[in-house]
Amino acid sequence: MLSVLIADDQMLVRGGFRVLLESSTELNVIAEAQNGEEAVELAKKYEPDVILMDIRMPKKDGIEATREIMEYSTAHALNIHVLILTTFDLDEYVYEALRAGASGFMLKDVEPAALIDGIKVVASGEALLAPTVTRRLIDEFVSKQRVVKSSHQDANLHLLTERESEVLVLIAQGLSNAEIAKNLFISPTTAKTHVSRIISKLDAKNRTQLVVIAYESGLVS
Repeated sequence: MLSVLIADDQMLVRGGFRVLLESSTELNVIAEAQNGEEAVELAKKYEPDVILMDIRMPKKDGIEATREIMEYSTAHALNIHVLILTTFDLDEYVYEALRAGASGFMLKDVEPAALIDGIKVVASGEALLAPTVTRRLIDEFVSKQRVVKSSHQDANLHLLTERESEVLVLIAQGLSNAEIAKNLFISPTTAKTHVSRIISKLDAKNRTQLVVIAYESGLVS
């Protein structure tokens, strides 16, 4: 079973998500956090597979909580994944949460089955970017250059092979490993290996950060 931590400042929201997730035989809600500070503490205590993270919370917002949790996960060689849940279809903080290491985001009014599937997707290491929001986020925050480029990440792009650069572009377009494999006529295992090497070379926390890097660096526009 996948262990899940729910972080939201509204008790009714947390309770609703708990009932929903525990209706699945594959998910186990191990704890609830009512603010970002608690989310970090409980993430370190239980080391869940997936954290459902609200952005706007007291004491510490979801962005800073995500950043601290992902730093802890990386330092301890864990595979904690953060899935951002947002109320609005264009939340100015979502992109920053992705830059902080979140694996993706979904709207809070998502269908129950889609949320459960989304948790499984991010737990497997794939990116989850709601299609209705992704394009608008990219347009708003990347094309208008309202995010700060990481010169370290940009400098490391030259470390990628031609094939890895091709894979990075496809990742940024939202393709899964299976779709990348089909597109490039390679095996899914080879595609997965390319993705792992790109993450390592670009010093990214996860697949979703590769999408951010691809757009911020101008590799994809």
